[in-house]
Amino acid sequence: MPGILYVVDDNASLRTSIKQLLEAAGYRVITYASAQQLLDQRPYESKGCILLDVRMPGLSGLELQRRLTELGSTLPIIFLTGYPDTSITVKAVKAGADDFFTKPVRAEELVTAVQSAIARHKTIRALNGEVEALRARLSTLTPRQRQVFEIIVRGKTNKHAARELGSTERTIKAHRHAIMEKMNIQSLAQLVVIAERLGVLAQACPTP
Repeated sequence: MPGILYVVDDNASLRTSIKQLLEAAGYRVITYASAQQLLDQRPYESKGCILLDVRMPGLSGLELQRRLTELGSTLPIIFLTGYPDTSITVKAVKAGADDFFTKPVRAEELVTAVQSAIARHKTIRALNGEVEALRARLSTLTPRQRQVFEIIVRGKTNKHAARELGSTERTIKAHRHAIMEKMNIQSLAQLVVIAERLGVLAQACPTP
């Protein structure tokens, strides 16, 4: 299963119909009558997708979206509303919503939107996992290796690095070799790509 679908809507009959629709499409579905119920049970820490009503008693859909973002949730959110409002749609999308539908929504459109949202989320999780692995490798560098790393990814030569750090070219070469081994790469080009992904280049070369 690609994850669980969490349906949040204060309309009981709508929750039931959406659950039946999505279960027929092969998904596991859990429903909530309020935004607070979802927050209390913390499903946003797992994989899946949230289908969220905009207007509800208590926390609104937009307020729940904001709270989830503050909690670090990356679950995709698809909004459903019976009251189309362009300004609300814009706010939701700007805040990261994956899609926005006006009720009633066609079954095919909703299932397609859910599939796309989960696929995007899976890709993002994979990329985040790769970045975390790269950060872990970067953390194994000694302070001096980190200095060498930041110099060479800016395109500087061993000679330049040696002069800047008050060292010898032979020592810099040894540091470069150790850096390549710790980062598990074979080329300077790969090292530059890693530096870009981790934001090291931006830190090493701040804009004026």
